[in-house]
Amino acid sequence: MTARQSFSVYRAVVFLRQLEPRTGRTANEVINFALWPIAVMTVLHRVVVKAVNGYITDDFRPVYNAALAFLNGRPVYTANFNWVDPHYLYPPSGTLLMAPIAVIDPEKSRWLFIIANAIAIVIALYLLLRLFGLGLNSIAAPILLLATFSSETVTNTLVFTNINGLVLLGEIAFLVLLMKRKDMWSGVAIGLTFAVKPILAPLLLLPLVRGQWKVFVTAIGIPLILTAVAWPLSADPMDFVRHTVPYLMESRDYFNSAIVGNGKYYGLSTALIWALRGVFTAIVLSSLWLLYRYYRHDELFFVVTTSGVLLTASWLLGSLGQMYYSMMLFPLLMSVVLKNSVMRNWPAWLAVYGFMSYDSWLSSRFIEAGRTAEYMKTTLGWSLMLLVVFGVLTVRYVSARREGRLDRGIDPAFLLEPHEKAAPDISPREPEPDEQPQVESATAKT
Repeated sequence: MTARQSFSVYRAVVFLRQLEPRTGRTANEVINFALWPIAVMTVLHRVVVKAVNGYITDDFRPVYNAALAFLNGRPVYTANFNWVDPHYLYPPSGTLLMAPIAVIDPEKSRWLFIIANAIAIVIALYLLLRLFGLGLNSIAAPILLLATFSSETVTNTLVFTNINGLVLLGEIAFLVLLMKRKDMWSGVAIGLTFAVKPILAPLLLLPLVRGQWKVFVTAIGIPLILTAVAWPLSADPMDFVRHTVPYLMESRDYFNSAIVGNGKYYGLSTALIWALRGVFTAIVLSSLWLLYRYYRHDELFFVVTTSGVLLTASWLLGSLGQMYYSMMLFPLLMSVVLKNSVMRNWPAWLAVYGFMSYDSWLSSRFIEAGRTAEYMKTTLGWSLMLLVVFGVLTVRYVSARREGRLDRGIDPAFLLEPHEKAAPDISPREPEPDEQPQVESATAKT
């Protein structure tokens, strides 16, 4: 046997030894080993197979065509909104940022865009783990990766080739930098997303109530600067204002999981639609008040929970809400690792199933019921999530008020930190007069 063959055999033996541990493994270690290969293969399948194969819905094509038109000095805002096909809706600043994708042919450009979104999602998940003090060696890492790439929101973002993966990275970077008080850079992260789409705009309430004013300098300044640069380079910038903005202000009755969208689709009266929106607005405002009043000093819980409430409310109560927007709720879902999380109950995860599951409820046997379940699951999921947050916070508030401890917060006693609980007195004390110390005699040991 040659030296090279001997070395190959040695490497094979070393590899095989890794398959059988020399010491006992804990349940967490076993689950970790089991989930990592499943998670990695799921990521590869979503990127290499499902995303590359594509689907009838193609969000990338209108973006590529707009970028190509921009680079060649042709009009960009020419979409016919009478059709239900994906339209190009980005402002001139977004067109400027997206222009490089049209430098190469559309097929290769689409593949690179898919890869860029997948990488952005993975980086965002890592930052999310670090935000909660977790690392790649924790059991949460493969669970998060597998759950994320199994969800509808990530799968369809990649399959439809949407920019939401990059927006997610901007959101997580914004929250991480906001928590670290790096205000200007936090504004940069969210400002770049505003230049393309303002889906994260409700999150500006966080730096507002936390007094981090510098965030607004870059968060508003960057899209304004990019717009100023893009405006003279565009062939038809005013058509965005005259043609596209009015469409964005409308509430369409297709591919729209907002209350107004599904309400119109199912023929609800305008009064009922506004009543539903009014009820949920009151629920959201009550939740935000409780969060600010009693949790703003619990920074991590406050930031991730409030961000989830704000975004969910904006999609449910606004003019347009689409299921794959739910990707931006990953910080709220990840808060389940916090012991005072509002996610530690089964109704919360029933809601998550509604707006995250890739399951289709369309049925050839139960056509109407299946269609209703399919079209309503996102709306009901978002609604239930807002109800869960409101319910958990309200129960905590009522209990704390009844027990007379509102001045100490509304978390139940069993959720308090150990040092906040009444610790037993272990200091030495003098024996009582009638209490004789128990002395063990030496003979008792023999």
